[in-house]
Amino acid sequence: FFISPAVAAVRAQVQQEPSAQTTEGINITINCSHPNIGISDSINWYRQLPGRVPELLVFTFKGSKALPDKAGQLWVSADRRWSALCLGRPRRGDAAVYYCALG
Repeated sequence: FFISPAVAAVRAQVQQEPSAQTTEGINITINCSHPNIGISDSINWYRQLPGRVPELLVFTFKGSKALPDKAGQLWVSADRRWSALCLGRPRRGDAAVYYCALG
């Protein structure tokens, strides 16, 4: 199934891969670049399931953070210029558009 990262921008440029694909149960990592991040910007990851509004999955200002209620992890580089969302053991129901945004 397909995981579809989307490009989003909130006060700063954010870049993601246009698409990613995995097999059910095989971990997948989605990378996001945000080189112009501001000192007070949070790093936010959203998921939009088909026919639904986007939902906030996880946010942080630095370091790594586990996804609440889901298998996965958000990693942030020491300089905060990139982040990576790892989905652990994704299922078909996790096929969605994943947004990285700064706030």
